Amino acid sequence: MLATTRRRTLKALGLGGAASLAGCVSSAPTANNAAATQEPTEAAAAQSVDVDRIAADPTDIPDPIDRDSPAEVDVTLHSEEAVAEIEDGVTFTYMTYNGQVPGPFIRVRQGDTVNLTFENDESNSLPHNVDFHAVAGPGGGAEATTTAPGESAELRFKATYPGAYIYHCAVPNMDMHISAGMFGIILVEPPEGMPEVDHEIYIGQHELYTDKPTGEEGHHKFDMDSMRSEEPCYVLMNGEKYAWTPNGYGPAVTAGTDETVRVFFVDGGPNLSSSFHPIGSVWETLYPDGSLSTEPQTHIQTRLVPPGSTTVATMNSPVPGDFKLVDHSLSRVARKGCMAVVRAEGEERPDIFDADPA
Repeated sequence: MLATTRRRTLKALGLGGAASLAGCVSSAPTANNAAATQEPTEAAAAQSVDVDRIAADPTDIPDPIDRDSPAEVDVTLHSEEAVAEIEDGVTFTYMTYNGQVPGPFIRVRQGDTVNLTFENDESNSLPHNVDFHAVAGPGGGAEATTTAPGESAELRFKATYPGAYIYHCAVPNMDMHISAGMFGIILVEPPEGMPEVDHEIYIGQHELYTDKPTGEEGHHKFDMDSMRSEEPCYVLMNGEKYAWTPNGYGPAVTAGTDETVRVFFVDGGPNLSSSFHPIGSVWETLYPDGSLSTEPQTHIQTRLVPPGSTTVATMNSPVPGDFKLVDHSLSRVARKGCMAVVRAEGEERPDIFDADPA
C-alpha cells in the first residue's frame, strides 16, 4: 500500500520522467503539481508559534570520526513544517529537517554506507524529499525519498567521495522549500580524518521572501513574486535574524585566544551567493567549496560561497573580543539580519591590538 501511495505521489509531482531534473520538475505549475505551490496550512493565529526556536545550535555537531575502517551509519531526517519567529513579533511558517534551520549536521567517513530513513510528518501539508550532493546516484536520492505527509521512505547509499556537501529539498518549487529552511550539510571525512581543532561550529545562510517588509510585526507569508525577482526581506544565518549574536541566543561559540575554531558553512540560497568574511580576522585555512581532497587556501579575507555549496574554514584570534561572521554584501547584515558572532576570551595583547594607545 505504501509503495502504491508513493507512486501516486511521484506521478502527481511529475517526477520520474524525462522532464525531471535532480528529482524535481522545473516547469511552471500545472494542475498535476498545483499542490506543491500551496503555502503550508496556517494552523495557528498570526503570532502563535509551534516552536520557541528554529535556529539550529551551531555547536550541535557529531564528534570527529575515530575509526580506521568504513561502517554502516543510520540517519533519520524528519520533515516538519512549523511556525516560529524570524525576530521578535514576526512569525513565518518554516519547512525544516528535524525542526531546525539548517538541518542536522550529518558526519560520516569516506566508504561508509548510510542507511537513511526519511519521514514526512503527518501534520505537514506538502510533499518533501532530500537531495544529497554527496550521493552518487540519480537526483542525489530525491526521487527515492519523495513522500507525501504521513509517509516515509528509505535510501541506502555509499559515501564515495570526501568533502562537505549540501543536502536540500528538491520537490517542485524547491526554491521555496529551500528558502523556507530545508537544507543542511553532510560531511564525508577522508579516511585520514581532518586536522584537529579546538572548536567546530555549523552555520547555514539562506534568504526569506515574504509578503511584508522586514521587521513588520505579524505573520509573514511566503511571497512567490519577491522570490521570482530575487528580492528577499531577510537574509539569515541559522534561520533567525541575528540568532547567534549577543542580541540573540549569544555567540555561536566562545573560544580562548589560543584556540582554533573550525566553521562549517553552507549557503542554502536558494539564489544569493555569500561573501563569507570574519570581521577582525581572516580564514587561516579554507577549503573552497567544501573540497577536502585539495590543499586548503591560507589567510583568506573573504570567500564567495555560491548557493548550493559550502566552505570549511578555520579562524583564531590572539586578542579577545567579538568577531562577526558576515556576508560582506553588507546591506544584508545591516538591514536583513545576516550575522553570527564568535567570541574570543583571554588576555589583552596591546603589542598586537591596542584600542587606546594614548
